[in-house]
Amino acid sequence: MAGMTKWGLPSVVLVTAWMVGGCGTAVVAKPAPQTEVKPDTPTPIAVKKDELGAPSWDPAWDKTIEQALPPEMLSNRVARAVRPFCPNFKAIGETDRRAFWAYVFQALAGAEAGLEPTTDVRHTEPEVAVKDSVTKRMVRSEGLLQLTYEDANRYGCAFDWDTDKQLPEKDPQKTILKPENNLKCGIRIMSKQLIDKHKPLATRSSYWSTLRPGTVSYEVFLKQMTNVPSACRIPTPADQTTRASSGPSQ
Repeated sequence: MAGMTKWGLPSVVLVTAWMVGGCGTAVVAKPAPQTEVKPDTPTPIAVKKDELGAPSWDPAWDKTIEQALPPEMLSNRVARAVRPFCPNFKAIGETDRRAFWAYVFQALAGAEAGLEPTTDVRHTEPEVAVKDSVTKRMVRSEGLLQLTYEDANRYGCAFDWDTDKQLPEKDPQKTILKPENNLKCGIRIMSKQLIDKHKPLATRSSYWSTLRPGTVSYEVFLKQMTNVPSACRIPTPADQTTRASSGPSQ
């Protein structure tokens, strides 16, 4: 049985306290703050696929995008670059800004690959029908955002050709076809365009042809941008009247 101290406490209590705090203050690790993820609205192609029962946009990809966004893409620095698509960007909070970017990449994936992670295309146009410096083969665009193995060198993307070349063409285990790798690489490319080069979201010099105004593929992208999150829209007098008549939210 534990002895008693002169303060009336069992000695084992003091020993335990000394072991915990003895030579210094015990440090309790705090959990890392969690990024608030807000599901974005579906693009027209996602809605259509759902209606047909076809594989569509995976909500987990929203989380991948929203958590991988660099601070610069969530700052007011990009407000002007995204104004045509999110005119209210400066006024909305970080959670809505993350949801906006998740929608943009969903729309881009819809225009580029029909939301199919294993889509790959070998282009025949002279300006893009060149040899990939990594694979030493004709360039092939792959995955949700139609990227190439050269992007591993250009943008530090997690694509491993030495591993992938041993797998079938559309094997979902290929590093370039894994949605997480493909989407994170796309974010790096987008950040380079908006932050490093100070270019708008839609520009003639974009990595993606679907973001180059004046092209047929850009029109495809615009069709996918019709359901941009409502927070992006600048409230109209009619919206304000509706809110006032509906009373305070519960």
